[in-house]
Amino acid sequence: MTDSEPQPSSLLDEANTVSDLEATVITPVRKIVRGQDRVIRQMAVTLLARGHALLEGVPGTAKTLAVRALARTLGLKFGRVQFTPDLMPTDLIGVSLLDSSRTAFVYRPGPIFADLVLADEINRAPAKTQAALLEAMEERQVTVDGESRALPDAFTVFATQNPVEHEGTYPLPEAQLDRFLMKIVVDYPDEEAERAILDNYSEGFRSDDQDTFGIAAPLSREQVVAHRAAVERVHVDERIRRYITDLVRATRSSPSFALGASPRAGVALFLASRAEAHLSGRDFAIPDDVKRLAFPVLRHRVLLTADAEVEGRTSDVELRQLLESLEAPR
Repeated sequence: MTDSEPQPSSLLDEANTVSDLEATVITPVRKIVRGQDRVIRQMAVTLLARGHALLEGVPGTAKTLAVRALARTLGLKFGRVQFTPDLMPTDLIGVSLLDSSRTAFVYRPGPIFADLVLADEINRAPAKTQAALLEAMEERQVTVDGESRALPDAFTVFATQNPVEHEGTYPLPEAQLDRFLMKIVVDYPDEEAERAILDNYSEGFRSDDQDTFGIAAPLSREQVVAHRAAVERVHVDERIRRYITDLVRATRSSPSFALGASPRAGVALFLASRAEAHLSGRDFAIPDDVKRLAFPVLRHRVLLTADAEVEGRTSDVELRQLLESLEAPR
């Protein structure tokens, strides 16, 4: 598709009458979290697509700050859970306690009842606690004492893990990793961005004080809902849907992968491409949306063969070769 494609329709404009996402969400967060533009955009796509994301990066690369800044910009409630080996499911989803004054059990909600939940170092918690979080991600509700309680409409989990330190961790099984819409790799910022970080602090910025974020007019919950509704109206042409299917199926026949992507991966790439199109101001998806998001959507859903790992190849390198071998629709 070219620059002569039609402009966003009135349906998309309906959501954009309240704000422009690039100007009101992406740009403010970029001023707070320097040098992580790709990460911020993919986080926004995750939220718009009603998904969840796994953020992988070494400590100190602003993963927590990025989630807090996004929540502040969107006017959403932020919740943080530090995953540890002794964390129990009830510490996450809540528990019913006896109220002596009422001689009845009263439910005390856990920290999972927030809009944007940061599951910090998710791989440090045992499998039972990880499963409790992943069940909430899938069902968007928790069940305590036989009663189901719905989570907030905007409920989105951003889980983090350290790619270097593995001692005392419980790696997520492949079936659980598949529940995340994206795996977002958080790298070190470049030199210019690191200098800008210090400039921010010299001007009074503090990562632990949201009043210094400089976000004067966050979006409302209604605006977030309007944008999500607009994403669902984004048109994905049949040729692009076929392109997504061909890419996913190609991972299963590639000699470099011991395990290819599941059909859920195709659905995830479809949903993410719609959100990327909306974030770009279009009511239709283009092949570049698929190409751009193929890496974060697929990298955690494939397994390299032992020979490929020994040769030092990565999932991203192999996915890039697959993309180059497939003809994109025009």
